[in-house]
Amino acid sequence: MAARVLDAVLHHGRSMKAELAASLPQLPDPRDRALVEAICFAVLRQPLRFENALDAWMPRPLSRRDGELRALLYAGLAQLDPLRLPAHAALAATVEATRVLGCKHQAGLVNALLRRAQRDGLPAGDPRHSHWPSWLRGKLRKDWPEHYDAILAQSAIAPPMWLRVNVARGSREDYRARLAEAGIDAIAPEGADAALRLDEAVPVATLPGFGDGAVSIQDLSAQLVADALAPAPGARVLDACAAPGGKSAHLLERDPRLALTALDIDAQRLRRVGTGLARLGLAERARLQVADAARPGDWWDGVPFDAVLLDAPCSATGIVRRQPDVVVHRRESDIAALTMTQAQLLDALWGVLAPGGVLLYATCSILHDENERQVQAFLARTADARVEPLDARYGYDREVGRQRLPGDDGGDGFFYARLRRAS
Repeated sequence: MAARVLDAVLHHGRSMKAELAASLPQLPDPRDRALVEAICFAVLRQPLRFENALDAWMPRPLSRRDGELRALLYAGLAQLDPLRLPAHAALAATVEATRVLGCKHQAGLVNALLRRAQRDGLPAGDPRHSHWPSWLRGKLRKDWPEHYDAILAQSAIAPPMWLRVNVARGSREDYRARLAEAGIDAIAPEGADAALRLDEAVPVATLPGFGDGAVSIQDLSAQLVADALAPAPGARVLDACAAPGGKSAHLLERDPRLALTALDIDAQRLRRVGTGLARLGLAERARLQVADAARPGDWWDGVPFDAVLLDAPCSATGIVRRQPDVVVHRRESDIAALTMTQAQLLDALWGVLAPGGVLLYATCSILHDENERQVQAFLARTADARVEPLDARYGYDREVGRQRLPGDDGGDGFFYARLRRAS
C-alpha cells in the first residue's frame, strides 16, 4: 500500500494526505496503518536520497512505466534507513509486495538492491541536493542566506510530537504527571503554558484522556498564535480561516467566554472543526459558518469584532517536515496567486475589525513575499493600521512581525504580525 500511495504522490501529482485518507481505512490493524504512514513520510522527506541510491546501483534506470516499482524500492529502502526496521522483515515484505504489484519477475532485483543497502548503507542525505524545486530553493536562499542549509536540513527530518493541554480541564503539570504514569516522557518548554513535547511520537489513542478532551495535537509554533492574538476576556473574536480548528479550540480553552465565530470556505473541513470542538466540550461555544472570509457582505452581521485571527492560506514552506509533499507539488505561479489571496483577505477583514481592535496575520510560510512584504504592503495602503511588537518567543525580528524557522525550539516555521486598528 505504501508503494501505491508514493507512486500517486511522486509520479501523478496527488496529495499525500488525500491518498493516505483513502488508503489507510482499508487496513484494520492500527499498527499497519502507522507503518504505512511512517514509510510514506520517510520517503517524501528525502526522495532524492533514495533516487540517487538506485541510480548509482542499478545497471540501467527504471522506465517511466515502472513508477510503482520505483516507489516500492523507495519504501523498502526507507524501512532500512531512516526507519531502521528489522532488515529481514523489510526485505521479506518488500519482495512479497513485488508479487502483489504484479512485478514478480522483478523480485530478484528488489532483493539484490535491498541487500546491498543493508550491506553498504544508503548515501547520507545532503540538504544542498534537496527535492525542493530549484525556483523555490532560489527564493529560500535569497530570503534566508545564513539559514538556508539549516532550513533544508530541518525540513527533511521528522519533527517532535507536540501536545496542547486543555488548561480548562487541568494544569500542564497535572497532565504531564498523567503521561509519566502511562510511561510517556514529556518536556515542558518555557513560554507556552499549554505545550508539551514528546521527542518520541506515540499513537494518539495512548494519550491519557485524549478522547475526553484533556489534550490535543498541535505544534508549538501554532500554539503561540493564541498568545500573539491575546484577545480581551469575553471578546468578540473571528477566526477567519479556521480549519482544521486547533487555534479556535485553543482560544476557547483559554477563555470559554469568548464570542467566537469560526469561518472556513470548505464545508467538509469546517465539519472537522466542529468535531474537534465537540471532543473538547466546546461545540456550543463557537459559531461555525461556511463562508469566504474575503467577502464579508455574504456572512458578516455588521457587528465589529474585537479581534480577528487571519491564519492565511500560504505556501506551507514552514511545515514541509509535516507535509513533505508540499514542495513536490508547489509551482512558482502559486506564490503570486497566494499573495493576491492574502492581500484580499487582509483588506476585507480589516473592515470587520472594531476601532482599537487587533488583527493577527499569521502563516506557516517562511517566504518574505507572503510574510513581511505582504504586511508592509498592507500598511502602506491602510492609514489606520499599526504594527505592535511581539517578543522573542515568536522568532526572528523582521522589519514587521516575527518569523520562526523550521526546527526553532523544535517547532514549525511560522510568521506572526500583530496589527492594531486606530481608535
